[in-house]
Amino acid sequence: MSNESCRDVVIGPETIKESPLGTELTEAQCLVLSDQVSACGLQAGAFLLQEGKIDDSIHVITKGTLEVVTATGGGEWVTLQVLREGDMVGELGFIDGVPHSAAIRALTDTELFSLKREALEALLKSDPQLVYQVMRAIIRTVHVILRRMNLQYVELTNYITKTHGRY
Repeated sequence: MSNESCRDVVIGPETIKESPLGTELTEAQCLVLSDQVSACGLQAGAFLLQEGKIDDSIHVITKGTLEVVTATGGGEWVTLQVLREGDMVGELGFIDGVPHSAAIRALTDTELFSLKREALEALLKSDPQLVYQVMRAIIRTVHVILRRMNLQYVELTNYITKTHGRY
């Protein structure tokens, strides 16, 4: 995470409960998880993640807007997706630790909380149910993204091949 523009933000268990990570967690589990997360505020234009870098954290937007961007090669950026309050960021990097294929930049002043993979793994022995439910929430989000991408692929293919009569 690009820390030069981070400012401290406090995250409580109620914020965890309202996030996609906390939908299946009890209040006690949210309290445990809130002790494991760190919070950050980004100013508009600041980068959360850099393309090609590895980040072992998952991030949840609590306020503001981020954009997924990729460099065009000429110093310009192309926006691939806009992420809003409640969206998760960095799911695949959190799971598999591969370099990010795009950068994440704050479109507006943004607040978020982050959970490092090692912090979640540290809870495996003391609260395996919490870890299981957090991982289910992450996989559920990835599944929604994959389903949306598949739909977009079908629509684009139909448009290019001019099939199914809507084009």
